[in-house]
Parts: sequence; structure tokens; C-alpha cells
Amino acid sequence: MRKLQESDLPDIFEWASDPEVTRFVTWNPHESPEVTKTVLNLWLREYDDPGCYRYGIELKETGKLIGMIDVVGYRDGIPEIGYILNRKFWNRGYMSEALAALKQYLLEEYDELFIRAACENIASNHVIRKNGFQFTGTEIIAKGGEPVTVNTYRLQKGRTNEKSN
Repeated sequence: MRKLQESDLPDIFEWASDPEVTRFVTWNPHESPEVTKTVLNLWLREYDDPGCYRYGIELKETGKLIGMIDVVGYRDGIPEIGYILNRKFWNRGYMSEALAALKQYLLEEYDELFIRAACENIASNHVIRKNGFQFTGTEIIAKGGEPVTVNTYRLQKGRTNEKSN
């Protein structure tokens, strides 16, 4: 994992423009590289904030950026983690590994972490449970004006044992 760079634009557009990849995130697919460039520039400026936790997920062998994991906000001071992964790299353990690394890092500073996943997103819910997050309930959120039911999870410091579900 590493910080994003301007040169990541083509890789980010590849997954940010894919409707299947963005199906369960809170934003809509990017319609053009220009949209991605605007968003990427915003993300890069946010690195000026020492509280910015945003990392690209890079293939060690090639340097290709295949996804991203970050703190997307705070709920009562508790970091909320979000992530996205290029569909060509689904079901290979990359996101489980990235989430394990970020949670370990964040738990050095915070006592609790929060994460959500659409109920329909079985793979993401599995990644979250595998990383020891405990289910706390469901919420309805809006995506593009449409209601989406999401599972909510929390992880408290000291309860970080990974499960093999």
C-alpha cells in the first residue's frame, strides 16, 4: 500500500469507471478520465491533512494500482473505512490483506473502527468479518437517490483476531 500519485490516473479510471466495481460504493462510476482527474486532484490535496488515511493498493510485481482503501469519514470520532478494488483482482485476497494492514495501523491511534457494506455485497461482508469486525446492525443509505441497505460493523482494540469464515 502507498499514497496515490498523479500517474495513477489511468489505473484509477479503469476501476472507478466500472459500474460493477462501483455498484456498492457511495459514488457513481466516473464518466470520463477528466472526472477521475478532478477527484484524484482532490484526493492528492487531502494528503496535506495529517489525518488523511488514504492508500492505493499496488501490485508489487508491476506497480499497477488495483484499488484503494481509506478512512472515508468519522462516526462519533471513530474512523470509517472504505475500499474499492479493480474487478480483475477480486477473490485473490488483496482486499483482506489491505484491510488487515490498515486496521492494524489505525488501532495504534484509535480504540475502535467502523465499516459498512451493502447487504448484497457478499464478498465485502466476508472480507470484513474475516478481519474480525463484529456485525452491529443495518442502515439504509442513499445512492443516487435510491435506498440501499448496508450492514454495519465495528472493531474494538483488543478484539482483532481474524476469523476464517
